[in-house]
Amino acid sequence: MATRRRGRAPSPVLLLLLSFLFLQGAPSQADDTVAAGRPLSGRQSLVSKRGKFRLGFFQPDNSSQHWYLGIWYNQISLHTKVWVANRETPIPDPESSQLSISSDGNMVILDHRKSPIWSTNVTGIASNSTVGVILDNGNLVLADASNTSVVLWQSFDHFGNTWLPGGKLGRNKLTGEVTHLIAWKGYNDPTPSMFSLELDPRGTSQYLLNWNDSKQYWSSGNWTGHAFTAVPEMMATDASPLSEYTFGYVDGENESYFIYDVKDEAVVTRFLVDVTGQIKFLTWVEAAAEWVLFWTEPKAQCDVYSICGPFGVCTENALPSCSCPRGFRERRLDEWLHGDRTAGCARNAGLHCGAQGAQKNNKNDRFYTMPNVRLPSNAQSVATASAHDCELACLGNCSCTAYSYNGSCSLWYGDLINLQDTSIIGTGGGSISIRLAASEFASTRNTKKLIIGLVVAGLVVAVAVIVLIILRSRRIRSLRRVEGSLMAFTYRDLRFVTKNFSGKLGGGAFGSVFEGSLPDATLVAVKKLEGVRQGEKQFRAEVSTIGTIQHVNLIRLLGFCSERTRRLLVYEHMPKGSLDRHLFGTSQGVLCWDTRYQIALGIARGLDYLHEKCRDCIIHCDIKPENILLDDAFVPKVADFGLAKLMGRDFSRVLTTMRGTVGYLAPEWIAGTAITTKADVFSYGMMLFEIISGRRNVGQRPDGTVDFFPSTAVSLLFDGDVRSAVDSQLGGNADVAEVERACKVACWCVQEAESARPSMGMVVQVLEGLVDINVPPIPRSLKVLADPSRYIEFFSGLSSI
Repeated sequence: MATRRRGRAPSPVLLLLLSFLFLQGAPSQADDTVAAGRPLSGRQSLVSKRGKFRLGFFQPDNSSQHWYLGIWYNQISLHTKVWVANRETPIPDPESSQLSISSDGNMVILDHRKSPIWSTNVTGIASNSTVGVILDNGNLVLADASNTSVVLWQSFDHFGNTWLPGGKLGRNKLTGEVTHLIAWKGYNDPTPSMFSLELDPRGTSQYLLNWNDSKQYWSSGNWTGHAFTAVPEMMATDASPLSEYTFGYVDGENESYFIYDVKDEAVVTRFLVDVTGQIKFLTWVEAAAEWVLFWTEPKAQCDVYSICGPFGVCTENALPSCSCPRGFRERRLDEWLHGDRTAGCARNAGLHCGAQGAQKNNKNDRFYTMPNVRLPSNAQSVATASAHDCELACLGNCSCTAYSYNGSCSLWYGDLINLQDTSIIGTGGGSISIRLAASEFASTRNTKKLIIGLVVAGLVVAVAVIVLIILRSRRIRSLRRVEGSLMAFTYRDLRFVTKNFSGKLGGGAFGSVFEGSLPDATLVAVKKLEGVRQGEKQFRAEVSTIGTIQHVNLIRLLGFCSERTRRLLVYEHMPKGSLDRHLFGTSQGVLCWDTRYQIALGIARGLDYLHEKCRDCIIHCDIKPENILLDDAFVPKVADFGLAKLMGRDFSRVLTTMRGTVGYLAPEWIAGTAITTKADVFSYGMMLFEIISGRRNVGQRPDGTVDFFPSTAVSLLFDGDVRSAVDSQLGGNADVAEVERACKVACWCVQEAESARPSMGMVVQVLEGLVDINVPPIPRSLKVLADPSRYIEFFSGLSSI
């Protein structure tokens, strides 16, 4: 057998020398410093002393060739960037690029041509006298090599989209320079976007969210000494997530700035201006392996200026929140897919206004009317006598893109900004007629021959449709025999039932709901699910389990669809809609006390059934008025309870990061501990306060102070004046004994300790009057919240999730 000749092994001295030379040429994985002659390149990285942050090159999107130098958390599982150096000048190849100390003492990034594309740009530094160091607070500093406490430049003076604890966000009074937080353009694109946060450059103590450095769309209000007037959540109680932080505003001779820090170094937190144009405060919860959001502004996504760009339509509580109206398409589809919709929508066809021969060839522009919209700003009023005259006034000016007539004529010129569909949230709105090219509409010049042909074709189609309906109806009716108590629909069936998903009832983080009608005239609600990843077999098994759960106070599942990646659920239709519309809306009438009490009791019975009487305990995880539906007789039905089971643990993660309402989350959500049925009990208690008062728990008094109703209700309970806690619209018409019982139950439900909260079965017995309960202890948070002179809003901190 042939033998392979081996080379001579290198000597230990040679190995030692090679190791020494390698270490001199590049930083090691555990090093926190870049120095002259020791650049950082390729896959190398710097790690702060205690390992909290890492600095290196990263690629936000594997499909692109864009690389950036950035800082990210080193000890959490999710790769979260907090700072990027070369946001506007990515490099194509990190292996041939490097971060180094230049001959003039600055930190620089050199691309593959060894050209500087980023520099700290500090003047007057001696050569070979500096080093770059990544610190444990996430700050990258250029420091004196002989004494690194002498900082010449720091990334904390040049924020990206993230503001870390210990950093100052403010204004230099000597130079007038203002520090900004600037959002990423897309979730995979660090390029600076239009949205930024800054301290008011005019000299006040308020912080402003701006679009394009010109349009302000949110303000923190001025500093009161304890909090900003529009951010009362900053005054934290011991039970609040914000109690982990210290806040301070400094108005010095040379600078003004705000600073925050964490009391416990184990708490990992960040404050950022998101791609959505909202500011968000998040904490890392290791147990969930997720960033948990507990405060955001503005709370409504559609309040962000131009979030959907020119001609884009924003829809609150919908995914995606931006869409294009008829006659328009996404201007930059790739950016839309990465979360950046600010480029807006482009016309499918150009306008013909002013084109030679347009009128002769019947190519005049026409209008498409959108109902239920929040009208854009910057309208110009024109005196006209009718809607027709208003339309003609717009047609007569080629720059006019839309008009609206509501007794008076409003015209818009150029791009339409901040269009919002208000049909889902039920806040009303006006209608706007948008100018489109004539080609977007069917031609009206039909000859007799064409009319006859269309009639004949129509008759043929009508017969075919009738036959199809009969066949489809027979097929849908036969589905009951296929699946027992549930019907297994095809996607084509549900398109037929919902008229191609044309009647939208609402939407949320997990999909949209559409109205439908079965062949036997049974009205249904069809929910398109998003984010469910189970295979078809597993999905069918889970749905079958949920389908067997039947209770008068739980929404009934009638059927489902599972085709490839499509997952849909078919529920009974609830004609009275959701509870929030009746409690907080203005067009549904006022619920009398008897109805409210029966609704509260019915919800409790439904939750008790989920918790105790199903084969498997089901925790709803999202109890709030929006998820309580009402039938014709105002019987409440808990909706979306099946999603808790279908989504599994991922449901909890999505819930805490994507849901957009209210303050119903129990404290254990923030703590990251295991969730039990008592989390639903807490949410029920917060909702019960709202059923009693007929308004949201958190409001604002005329003098600008925070009004937190649970605190008010508990105070009235102890003062023996519970009747004053009832919705003022009822004029005092309420059973005092029932009101007192409801207030006691609500207060017991929102105790901080899970063990102190009752089960939903006990809640049912108390509300039925079968069991009497003592006056509950006041939760610590409510003791402080009861003082209206302090700006505290603990549960509002939980409400923006």
